[in-house]
Amino acid sequence: MNFDGKFAVITGSSNGIGAEAAKKITSLGGRVTINYSKSKELAEEVAHECSSVGITPLLIKADVATDDGCKYLIDSAMKEFKSLNILINNAGRTKFASHSDLDALNRVDFENILGLNLISNYELVKIARPYLANNNRSSIVNISSVAGLKGLGSSIAYASSKGALNSMTLALSRSLGPDGIRVNAVCPGFVATDWWKNRLGDDKFKKTIKTYEQTNPLGEAPTAEDIVGSIIFFASDLSNHVTGQLLAVDGGLLNGMPIKLD
Repeated sequence: MNFDGKFAVITGSSNGIGAEAAKKITSLGGRVTINYSKSKELAEEVAHECSSVGITPLLIKADVATDDGCKYLIDSAMKEFKSLNILINNAGRTKFASHSDLDALNRVDFENILGLNLISNYELVKIARPYLANNNRSSIVNISSVAGLKGLGSSIAYASSKGALNSMTLALSRSLGPDGIRVNAVCPGFVATDWWKNRLGDDKFKKTIKTYEQTNPLGEAPTAEDIVGSIIFFASDLSNHVTGQLLAVDGGLLNGMPIKLD
């Protein structure tokens, strides 16, 4: 497998899953964007790691929560790359709120979460479509969540946004298929990244890891590196005849634990 001569835009790629995807594609011969909205320092660290294994990436500061940011990201990438083969919609946000506490979320919370997790992805696809269509067998990979498959997760707003993203993935796979663009989604469960650690704090982060290990058949809490293989599969030529798929990458969490009869 290689990505020689291929160009990828990856949103939210200064850390976590996006950063690991950027490093992997670069190591396989492709060239990527490192997109960030806040920390240039983190983005430069990822760019340095990419440069050590392949072609120097393109750093782009753009807040894809806005339409202007989406357009700036794609326009900047095209100005440099002149071509686009892969779009990985990874940027996302949530608000932690108990599903039973309906007062914990308001309209603004829903609008903010849906705005980035769903609407911005649509805008990015819309802007990138003509460039992706210029290349045979281009790929869009949406980073969704098992929350969108079963109504789980950090809040009802988050689960709703990912459920909508899954439906949009299916709809886009039909509408963009004639353009030679495949659209799939990777749906991780909990992933032990710094993003979660920073929001939960050390103690709760460790407890969450332990709980996740006890509630999925593989008995593991994955890191970002464990999720990347599925993204690479959808982005690569190995999945040339695969579109409209929602792949749960959750250690078997949704399948449940085996029944013990003893």
